[in-house]
Amino acid sequence: MARSPLTLAASVTAALPRIGVTRVGALTENGAGRFDSAIVHLDDGRTAVVRLPSSEEFASDLAAESRALLALTPGVRALLPFAVPEVLGESGSGTDRVLVTTHLDGYRIDPAHLPKGPGYAPAIGGALAAIHALPVSIVRTDGLPVRSPEQVRDDTARLLDRADGTDRVPDGLMLRWRRALREDELWRFESAVVLGGGTSSSILLEDDDDDIPHVTGVLDWSGLSVGDPAVDLRWLASAPLAADDVFDGYTAAGDRSPDALLRERARLYAELEFARWLVHGHDAGDASVVADAVALLEALVEGVRGDHIVADTRTDIDDALALVEKVPPAVIATADTSMQTDAYDPEALSLYLSAERDREAAAAGLAAALADDDLPGANADTGTFDLPPALSEEPGPTAPIDLEGWTRTESHSGGADATVGTAPAAAGDPAHDEDDEEDAARASRAALRRWGVTGESS
Repeated sequence: MARSPLTLAASVTAALPRIGVTRVGALTENGAGRFDSAIVHLDDGRTAVVRLPSSEEFASDLAAESRALLALTPGVRALLPFAVPEVLGESGSGTDRVLVTTHLDGYRIDPAHLPKGPGYAPAIGGALAAIHALPVSIVRTDGLPVRSPEQVRDDTARLLDRADGTDRVPDGLMLRWRRALREDELWRFESAVVLGGGTSSSILLEDDDDDIPHVTGVLDWSGLSVGDPAVDLRWLASAPLAADDVFDGYTAAGDRSPDALLRERARLYAELEFARWLVHGHDAGDASVVADAVALLEALVEGVRGDHIVADTRTDIDDALALVEKVPPAVIATADTSMQTDAYDPEALSLYLSAERDREAAAAGLAAALADDDLPGANADTGTFDLPPALSEEPGPTAPIDLEGWTRTESHSGGADATVGTAPAAAGDPAHDEDDEEDAARASRAALRRWGVTGESS
């Protein structure tokens, strides 16, 4: 049961023995129920906030908050363009731990209500950039957690393994996350001082005389550490309208080297919060938490279907190289592999156009055959034909094949492949060798087309 403000006020005397409380009021801090809090007015004229953990589970969070605030010395605070709470006193341990800090004025905005445009969002981005610019030595000196990019990546891998072990994560999501984990470029970042997951509701704002908002203070320092700056931006998944403006403010205020995939990692961490919630419920044996996490994960997999955390053309290049490696040496010897410096390769473009003409001519030939009913099962009205039952290992309705993709090999239930066209020449026949060489050349042209001309992503 939550402690009353009067009970909290009484606990202040334990942390500040020689200070009296003249007035007390309730305080709601959007702390997810971790702490029981109250605002107290002291007899020396100061206004303070008193907190006690709401359960044993959150006692360590309050202890970490105290440790972090004490690590922020006056010299460190002078580097920040806003205020940070100061520890006035503390006592006890566990659920009886009392922490009294100075009270900071200002208002907060929940992520879901953060508006787009100039003002609030860029100001919040700038405040986060100021934190990330602090010297990492302040964290190392006080023995707070320090994680390198490699350790952050390893931590993410362990979380995925634990989530996968529950057998409740949709396959599509696990494949998506594992793919991101393998992207080396995603994990090339510079570690920085971070809050460890603060949100816009941890940042206090005020408006100046021209109604321009500015940050007056930042709360919730319990996660102070050195790690990935993206962890402090994962909450932007809950503020999609303002995300661009927050990132713009962050970039404009920052003096660190550019982090090209900062947003992608922030997005990954936001998604992994659902996996973390699942693991928490699974380890605690709480069926309701597990059910809630599974529902969130199933909704997420539908929302990101066909999407990737890192979307670029590197996979296309890898695929193209793999195709070229399959081309026989005789074909490679006749290919022009010189580098082109223009925006496009004229020869590659001609190969692309030639392939397109071949496809159109073949399609026209098949259309004529359909019109003359030369093919068994042809249907000139629908532009399709039925695959003969002999080509399928299972009885039943034959599969109609769309005329538009008539050159494709259609894979059937029994594993048999059937390709529309003339019967292949026997092995050893010159025509057979020519077919193999043409297939290899076609693969090479396709690779060149994807790599040098189209630039499509996989």
